[in-house]
Amino acid sequence: MKTYVIGLDYGSDSVRAVLIDTQNGAELASEVFWYPRWKEQQYCNPGINQFRQHPLDHIEGLEYTITSVISQSGVAPESIASICIDTTGSSPLPLNSEGKPLALVDGFKENPNALMVLWKDHTAVNEANEINELARNWGGEDYTKYEGGIYSSEWFWAKILHIARQDKAVKEAAHTWMEHCDYITYLLADNPDLKTFKRSRCAAGHKAMWHESWNGLPAEEFLYQLDPYLAELRGNLYDETYTSDEIAGHLNEEWANKLGLTTKTVIAVGTFDAHSGAVGAKVDKHALVRVMGTSTCDIMVADEAVIGGNCVKGICGQVDGSVIPGFIGLEAGQSAFGDVLAWFKSVLDWPIDNLVMTSSILSEDQKSQLKEEIEANFIRTLASQAEKIPLEEAVPIALDWVNGRRTPDANQELKAAFTGVSLGTKAPHIFKALVNAICFGSKMIVDRFEDEGVKIDTVIGIGGVARKSPFIMQTLANVLNMPIKVAESDQAPALGAAIYAAVAGGVYSNVVEASKVMGSDFEAEYFPQANQVKIYADFMEDYKALGEFVEASIKSKKYEFQV
Repeated sequence: MKTYVIGLDYGSDSVRAVLIDTQNGAELASEVFWYPRWKEQQYCNPGINQFRQHPLDHIEGLEYTITSVISQSGVAPESIASICIDTTGSSPLPLNSEGKPLALVDGFKENPNALMVLWKDHTAVNEANEINELARNWGGEDYTKYEGGIYSSEWFWAKILHIARQDKAVKEAAHTWMEHCDYITYLLADNPDLKTFKRSRCAAGHKAMWHESWNGLPAEEFLYQLDPYLAELRGNLYDETYTSDEIAGHLNEEWANKLGLTTKTVIAVGTFDAHSGAVGAKVDKHALVRVMGTSTCDIMVADEAVIGGNCVKGICGQVDGSVIPGFIGLEAGQSAFGDVLAWFKSVLDWPIDNLVMTSSILSEDQKSQLKEEIEANFIRTLASQAEKIPLEEAVPIALDWVNGRRTPDANQELKAAFTGVSLGTKAPHIFKALVNAICFGSKMIVDRFEDEGVKIDTVIGIGGVARKSPFIMQTLANVLNMPIKVAESDQAPALGAAIYAAVAGGVYSNVVEASKVMGSDFEAEYFPQANQVKIYADFMEDYKALGEFVEASIKSKKYEFQV
């Protein structure tokens, strides 16, 4: 009997499932579920960078997407060998002692602090600063050294510490915390024991300071100095971690009945979306895979012999087996990529939403049609006009830090800025400046890897931006001065999760073998344009100068305030 696998990919706005033929990687069916509560921005406050998601969005999406792909494909339930889940991260969720999310418990259902703290939530900046300060000065192991040397407010411990200080009720009710990828895996698997359930090596190593050299998570003594609660919590977390080619369990009876599957279906250990996306794009040594969406995650793999004891500074971690077992996985990224352009669109949308759409002159049908046309053509028209602006024409220099900076050298207190704006600056000029900015931010990441001795021979783009915006991809090729290949699959992270599932399910012996057969082909390649590379290199120096000025200004104001 032919065997199939399901990859489930949880992004920031939606979850998508793909059902894949393990013999050739063909996608038989796919389905997307948009989070309804998130779409309404419930539990969020962008003004303070608070972004929370209700687990019901994810649970409802799980059932909807998997039942849909099974129905679409018509394959026999017993032919589904395995399922693997990838998610955003770090996106931790508090659970009670029974393994139930607090958000599903009476008294906590509408409490934002009891929900999943999404990766882009930056409310824990102060707590991240405390972790960094302690790691450098407490006299023991620097637990941040394998995470680029700087702990981020986007990550596990900082977020938990912030919630514990802000909400005593959540702190007392939370028996443990799970990363999103671990929780969805736990929900499906047949091992209800919180202590022995297999947690993701990828999530633990990149976001929770887990490392084999110090026997797992940071020592209790270190965590106690941050807050006694964290030291107590450590005992309710985990000791060992596991790569995503391993079995977390089998599908439990409750979810087998809901999904129309059997309890023989294997559930693989969970992972993060960018890392599975790299696998879906056939990542190899010396290749940088850029997962390009609302933010970016930049993933590489390297032999341990190449990395050795070196700690790559300013990235988001180096973890044995986080991408491909047997290789060191390296992660970097930008806190905002597509979000930079989405922010600009929202600014330009204001008069439309507040004047045109509230006008009594237009009928509701006319407003609806106009809104649809704007949504379909807004970015496309801006990009088209921006592309026509000669490089010699005055275009502002912008920073891409609208949501802080993830890499190199995480600093979520930074803000974006413009310079060179004049009366001749129009919307397409600003759009072009922002496209340049996100590409310059990408160049900073590439330069950091290479400065640290990690060689890059090729760049692979995956995700919506990579496939839908030739203008951005060509600009990126010119800024990086490197060719960029674009993966053909619309669902590279889900495909990567399916590849992990195929290995956990026993169809293939290892991830490399499976990815060669099942991984995505490439649909396009962008090459640097020699006449533009030098011009962009000069603009890059302007970007660096602006960044140094803004960063110094923020540090100065912070110092003066403290004094």
